[in-house]
Amino acid sequence: MAAITEPQLGPNLEEPAGWRRTKNRMATVLMVVSFILVIIPLVFVLYTVVAKGIKIISWSFLTSGPIPPNVAPADVGGIGPAVLGTIEIVALATAMAVPLGVLGAIYLNEYGGKGVLARLIGFFSDVMTGVPSIVMGLFIFSIWVLHFQFSGFAGALALGCLMLPVVIRSTDEMLKLVPNPLREGSYALGASKARVTVTVVLPAAIGGIVSGALLAIARAAGETAPLLFTILTVTTANPNPFSGPNTSLPSQIFANATSPYVGAQDRAWGTALTLIVIAFVLMITARIITARFSRFSR
Repeated sequence: MAAITEPQLGPNLEEPAGWRRTKNRMATVLMVVSFILVIIPLVFVLYTVVAKGIKIISWSFLTSGPIPPNVAPADVGGIGPAVLGTIEIVALATAMAVPLGVLGAIYLNEYGGKGVLARLIGFFSDVMTGVPSIVMGLFIFSIWVLHFQFSGFAGALALGCLMLPVVIRSTDEMLKLVPNPLREGSYALGASKARVTVTVVLPAAIGGIVSGALLAIARAAGETAPLLFTILTVTTANPNPFSGPNTSLPSQIFANATSPYVGAQDRAWGTALTLIVIAFVLMITARIITARFSRFSR
C-alpha cells in the first residue's frame, strides 16, 4: 500500500521550521529578560526594607505606645497606635468600597448593558481611576473634615474613594470573562437573573474579584497624602475611628522618614516592613479564601 505523503506547500506559503524555532526562542529570551528587569527593583526594595527594618521589629515595637517623638532612640516606644489606626481605616474603607464596587460592576455587566446610566458609571469610574490621591484627600477634607472633624472615618472615606473605581473595573472585567453558556444554561433551567448572578456568575469569577479587591486594598493601605488631610496623625491610639484624630502606618513612615534623627529613621524602616508584612498576610488569607470558594463551586 502506497505511503500517504503530505501535500507540499508553495515556496511563498511554507515557513522554515528553523525560523519558527528561532522566533520562539527569541520571544522566550525577551520574556525572561523582561521578567528579570521587572523583578530586580522589587528585590532591591524588599531587601533594603527587610535589612533596615528587621533590626527594630519586636513585639513591643508593634504593640506598645504612644509613638515616641522623633528625637527619641529607636528602642523607645512603639507603633501600636499606628497599627491599630491602619487596621481600622483600611477595614472601614474596604467595607464601603468593595461591596459598592462589586454591585456597581454587576450592574454594568449584567443589568446596565449600553444604557445611559451604565455608560455614566463606567465613564466616572475611569475618571476616578486617574485622580491623584492628594486630590481625593482634599475633596474629603472640604466636604467632610471642615464640617465635622478629623477622624479615622474621614480617612476611610478618602481611601474608599480611591478603591472604588479599581474594584469596579477589575470586577467588571472578571465578569466579562464568565462564558455566556453558563448563564444561558441556568436560564434554560428556569433560574432568575438574580439567582444566576449570585449562584453561577459570581462563583465563577470569585478569584478575579478577590484579586481586584486586593489590588485596591494594596493601593489604599500605602497611601499617605489623603490621610494627612483627614486623620491629622496623632501619637496615641484612638479605638473609635468615628471620633477624633487618628494615626496610621503610612503617615508615621512619612513623619519619621523626613526626620534627621537616626532613631526616627529606624522607626520609619520598621514601620515600612510592618506595612509590607500586613499586606502579605492579607494576600495569603485572600488566596486561601479564593481557593476554598473555587473548590466548593466545582
